[in-house]
Amino acid sequence: MSEQFTRREFLQTACISVSALAASSSATSVLAADMPKGNENGLPSCDVLVIGSGGAGLRAAVAVRKNNPNLTVVVATKMMPSRNATCMAEGGINGVTDFSNGDSYKLHAYDTVKGGAYLVDQDAALKFCELAGKAIFDMDYIGTLFSRTDKGGVAQRFMGGASKKRCNYSADKTGHILMHACLDEAISNGVKFLMDHELLEIGVDEGKCEGVVLRDIQTGEIYPVLCKALVVATGGYTRIFYNRTSTPYIATGDGVAAALRAGLGFEDPEMLQFHPTGVANGGTLITEAARGEGGYLLNNKGERFMKNYHEKMELAPRDVVARAIETEIREGRGYGEGLGSYVLIDVRHLGKEKIMKSLPKIRHTALLFQNIDLVEQPVPIRPTAHYSMGGIEVAKIDDMSTKIPGIFVGGEASCISIHGANRLGGNSLTDAVVTGRLAGMGATNYAKDATFGKGEKTKQLAKMWQDKFKEIANGSGEVHEMYALREELGKQNWDNMGIFRTQAQLDALSAALEDIEARYKNIRIPDNSSVMNTAFTDYVELGNLILLSRCACLAAQNRHESRGAHTIEDYPKRDDVNFLKHSIVNLKDGKLELSYKPVVVTEFSLDGRKPQ
Repeated sequence: MSEQFTRREFLQTACISVSALAASSSATSVLAADMPKGNENGLPSCDVLVIGSGGAGLRAAVAVRKNNPNLTVVVATKMMPSRNATCMAEGGINGVTDFSNGDSYKLHAYDTVKGGAYLVDQDAALKFCELAGKAIFDMDYIGTLFSRTDKGGVAQRFMGGASKKRCNYSADKTGHILMHACLDEAISNGVKFLMDHELLEIGVDEGKCEGVVLRDIQTGEIYPVLCKALVVATGGYTRIFYNRTSTPYIATGDGVAAALRAGLGFEDPEMLQFHPTGVANGGTLITEAARGEGGYLLNNKGERFMKNYHEKMELAPRDVVARAIETEIREGRGYGEGLGSYVLIDVRHLGKEKIMKSLPKIRHTALLFQNIDLVEQPVPIRPTAHYSMGGIEVAKIDDMSTKIPGIFVGGEASCISIHGANRLGGNSLTDAVVTGRLAGMGATNYAKDATFGKGEKTKQLAKMWQDKFKEIANGSGEVHEMYALREELGKQNWDNMGIFRTQAQLDALSAALEDIEARYKNIRIPDNSSVMNTAFTDYVELGNLILLSRCACLAAQNRHESRGAHTIEDYPKRDDVNFLKHSIVNLKDGKLELSYKPVVVTEFSLDGRKPQ
């Protein structure tokens, strides 16, 4: 039996549905009957391969199954499909479903463009907001357990930067509820999963996608998988601020890094959002819904200080609130010292009944991380690295395609510039379900007429990684050095590329990242076993985080203006003359190259004009 056929058998037996994990006796192998024929190399293959099982990845996979059931689709995920950033989202999902209050798709788009400091591509925003409203009805239809109004409609709340109530919610567990609805629908539609698999590389041959290199974390096997179309939905990269972020540990920008190495551009990498309210201990999120329901931000004088910064006070856009909190701390009106400094969020006046009904999860979070019951006292909070506005450059929003035929992207891993320089609260879950579905549709239409590649390029990349494993996980070295380096990376990024930046800090960070990368190349792992070698998983993730940090730093160094989440004190004003453009970082011959492309302006002027 050939080695390739053995790996095909492995893929057949490894790809099982989540229902099988629940001990279903009727579980069947994923590709036993559906494996595409005619692949001369006999390599594991499927028509559409989705990397990532969050909201975007699941919506993409379901779109394939619903629109062309003859195509095989497999979702590869690092962990169980229920473990992702989507399930951590709390506040709600934006989408206009009620027009009686004067809201409209165009007004949602205007709020999105304005909140994004006009770095938003307006054609993309208009399409996105039109699809957003429809997505809410779709999510409701498939069984998302939204909170309800007295009349039975989906309940809505205000979120920062919104001119109308359009954030649909499930208490403060919206992402968790929505993700499980998406997962249930995926299982019902026959989507299969490769669990405990990480993406190592994307194979491109003759200018189009050929497949990927995956590593089974459980067995350590590294092998190529061919696909006609690939959807990258691996989430964001704010784990570069390792020590203080709300991003899950598994979201290390693997898809963005692989896309860079495959030849795609990394758009607006410097645009990293700091959520205003993470718990003081570690940065786990206190949802914006706490402010949407009427919570107050207080300094050490007991003042609602947001009145000094924005007319919407606590419901100003996130970048405004995050800078206000940091300013209060810098000017001595916070509590504590250093990284342990904080202000307070107070929801006591909402009453226990309201808190238990609308904000039960953050009560649990405050108890878990701060040992404080927010029903009885305010909770210490400080901004935390939260969301990546930047991502893989998208060619067009209609199908979320890229410049490399066969590669599609969705969710936080992508950048069609819906969010510009600052994402509005509530737009992230919408981004996941809307762009995920568009990417799935694009992949479906592409795969139905495509053929498999030869597989040689992807086999070479697999061999490269197999050799790399032997070199790195060779039984020597000290593993603690790798984790110390990871902590240092997070601290350097936080200290020098945080909420407030200076040119000197960014220049210093650039030099520090070069040093970190040099030391990373000398790391060796003392565990040479291939089975459950999680240290090697951490090694791969750290390499991706270093690469993405370098991209973000390069773009930030060269954006000589303050816009949205990018606040550089040497250049305190927005500069539409010179910087109304997107940063694009490419990796060529091992070196980073920075270029730009213009922002698409169609409907809204830059002077704050509202839509007619």
